[in-house]
Amino acid sequence: MVLRINHNIAAMNGHRSLVENGLNLRRSLEKLSSGMKINRSSDSPAGLIISEQMRAQIAGLNQAVDNAETASTMVQTTEAAMSEVTNILTKMRQLAIHAANEGANDKNMLEADQLEMRNALDSLDRVAFNAQFGVKKLLDGSTGANGVGIGQGIEFIEASPRTKASPVEGYDVQVFRQGTKARVDGTTALDQEMIDNKEEFTIAEGGRTVSFTTTPGMTVAQTFGLLRNEIEKGGLMIDMIENEDGTLSFQHWNYGSKPTFAVSSSTDGVLSEVGRSMMEAKQGGDIAGMIGGEVTTGEGQVLTGIEGTKTEGLKIRYTGERTVEEDSEENVGRIAVYQNSLIFQVGGNVGQTVSVSLVNANTRVLGRGVENDSKYRSIRDVDLRSVQGATDTQKLVDVAINEVNTARARLGAFQKNALENNLRQLRINVEELTNAESVIRDSDMAKEVAEYTKNQILMQSSTAMLAQANQMPRIVLELLG
Repeated sequence: MVLRINHNIAAMNGHRSLVENGLNLRRSLEKLSSGMKINRSSDSPAGLIISEQMRAQIAGLNQAVDNAETASTMVQTTEAAMSEVTNILTKMRQLAIHAANEGANDKNMLEADQLEMRNALDSLDRVAFNAQFGVKKLLDGSTGANGVGIGQGIEFIEASPRTKASPVEGYDVQVFRQGTKARVDGTTALDQEMIDNKEEFTIAEGGRTVSFTTTPGMTVAQTFGLLRNEIEKGGLMIDMIENEDGTLSFQHWNYGSKPTFAVSSSTDGVLSEVGRSMMEAKQGGDIAGMIGGEVTTGEGQVLTGIEGTKTEGLKIRYTGERTVEEDSEENVGRIAVYQNSLIFQVGGNVGQTVSVSLVNANTRVLGRGVENDSKYRSIRDVDLRSVQGATDTQKLVDVAINEVNTARARLGAFQKNALENNLRQLRINVEELTNAESVIRDSDMAKEVAEYTKNQILMQSSTAMLAQANQMPRIVLELLG
């Protein structure tokens, strides 16, 4: 055996093992005390990067869950206000039907109905103005996509959250073809002989049919009056027009190619070209045009921006008479669009948002664009003190109810699909990502206890062996003795 005293290699080896075992023991203690197997980047550089990314993602998803829950409560608050708007509109419709009961009403009763109608309109505006979530107004038009028509006959109807805001001057509106109504024009005038021979008329529209036979001895004017009454009682959406030459024309209330009706008369040309044969009305036409240089679809008098364009979801009505050529740079007016739709961040990453546009429940907005003989522009203008006024009020209020109900349905679908379904998915994502992060970063305590026990034994062993190695140079003294 070689004995050296300047360098104790065995002691150096024991010291090195002691230092290494001490480091391993400290790491085991750290992992047991923290519960994590990655406490610093040196533990696992790649694992640290992945787990920190997951932590950021989990934090984002947890916040997205809170965002979606807040958005859901906001939607519920909005729908509660819209429910009250619907109740008020229903009461207004009831008042209009009561006012239309001309035979039993007197002037004082109509004045009372009109006073109640005004109170209802004021209440509706109050609900629309006061409905809010925190300080954010909900139904006053400030939380939706809104617009205004610039030019004769251009009227903004609605826009979607996907509609892009227009430039300051608005989008150009080009109309190449106007919307028209389905129509029948008689070519033979009704005379007294036809009336005395019991002329027969049949008019069918929307699944409803009116049959009318003239009464001998009545005048042409009396016959026309009775025929008009029968059409109104039958609920047909048809206007009867008495032409100057004594012929009759019938025209559908609504514009476009979809509304239609059929007519017949027992005499050739009075209504149908061939007597006692149903004849389809000449089909109406749909409007054609462009908005902001983008292709649109036309239905009746309404132009709608198509999907994928900057005017997607934008609807406008054109009631003017002017048109332009398709290759012309002229326009019939402009439409300015202001985009204030509500945007909710419901995901953990950039761009994971959903948006919704709330209805403007102001009485000067609801019921716009309804053709009526009283020239009411919205439900704010209605007057029940005449039969015609009460009838037209019903038309406008029905449209207003449909507008609000459609908005409520759209809001409900948004809550169910965009918020609640997404909320369930977010919670699942949080659970799965947390599990994945745990696998990468959390300590397996059973494994770490075993590792700690091993390192503790090795520490004790290396300490004892270092002590033994330090005793070896003392053997040299025995040689000197």
